[in-house]
Amino acid sequence: MSEENTRYDASQIQALEGWEAVRKRPGMYVGSTSERGLRQMVFEVADRAVNEVLAGRAASVDITLTPDGGVCVADDGPGVPIDETEGAGGPGLEALLTRIQVGAGTRGRYDVTLDFCGVGPGVVNALSRRMTAEVRREGVLWVQEYARGVAATLLTKVGTATGSGTTITFWPDADIFGSAEFSFDGLEERFRELAFLNQGLEISLTDLRRSDEPRSVQLRFPGGTRDFVDFLGGHTAAPAPMDTIAFEREDPRMEGVMEVAFRWCSCPEKRVQSFANSRPTVGGTHVVGFRDGVVAAVTAYAREQGLLTPMDPDFDTDRIGAGLTAVVSVKLDRPKFGGSMRGVLGNSEVRECVGQAVQDHLGRWLKEDPERAAAVIDQIVQSARRD
Repeated sequence: MSEENTRYDASQIQALEGWEAVRKRPGMYVGSTSERGLRQMVFEVADRAVNEVLAGRAASVDITLTPDGGVCVADDGPGVPIDETEGAGGPGLEALLTRIQVGAGTRGRYDVTLDFCGVGPGVVNALSRRMTAEVRREGVLWVQEYARGVAATLLTKVGTATGSGTTITFWPDADIFGSAEFSFDGLEERFRELAFLNQGLEISLTDLRRSDEPRSVQLRFPGGTRDFVDFLGGHTAAPAPMDTIAFEREDPRMEGVMEVAFRWCSCPEKRVQSFANSRPTVGGTHVVGFRDGVVAAVTAYAREQGLLTPMDPDFDTDRIGAGLTAVVSVKLDRPKFGGSMRGVLGNSEVRECVGQAVQDHLGRWLKEDPERAAAVIDQIVQSARRD
């Protein structure tokens, strides 16, 4: 190879400025240019609206897939501040939609991050051929249009407004995403999770892309994680030997609150879904603590009732997992995530807190309902013997 081919100096460095960098490497900001990237764009826009509801400033979020390939995200909050001098604790409209956020960062227990990118709606604007923003604030309707991340019109007062709120609509740029389409089912799955994990949250998702087959779901679950477990258990026709155990407990040792629900059904599958600050996790100290608590409670009860002989070993996590459906959610002031996708919770104190709470609640249930307790223990013992 010649010296000319191997030479590398400053003249070969390409400097990209502004939104050019985002449009050149979109996968770095939204994950991909496939359906997954489109889904992330919806999350980046809906993030602010969802947190308006959780903060008590709005009642609901409405998301619509429009017939012309766009996405409309609307909320009934106070409306995004028009400029940064209003003192509303956040950027003004144009700043929100034309600047990249540094990242998701670490939010408190009452804030939701819909996904792990956290780059904000400005990136969505840059990757869209068009974006429109309507703000209904203090009786005035404001409108502004953007094209590929840049304001195409001035922020304009167009009339009076009934109520308040913000509506942002964007149309992904086909030059970047090609023929990729939004998945209604993919969006529904994540928004359904959020509604289960946050009892005050109401989200509607509507698909108007096919006039002959519109779809719409209303997502609100006052029962929280209990409803979540019942939903997961609804995928099997196998009977459940026990009711769903569900509880919420705040523990200052972990600077947060836990919400746990679980039950056994007469089927071999195990479904344990875990979350930290409403983010899906693949494991971590909250999951280990849950398993510790279940194993301790079931083993102690089985020995008290003579269902295990002195020679029998304690149950382990594989044995007690047969037929178990559970949702383990913790919301922490200072969560610590690990793993390449920040999907593993690392707060060490969470394990003991969750483990003790689960052991207390399950141990109490086993003693209060001995008939169903025996059915659960028998299922676990039979599973162990089959193995």
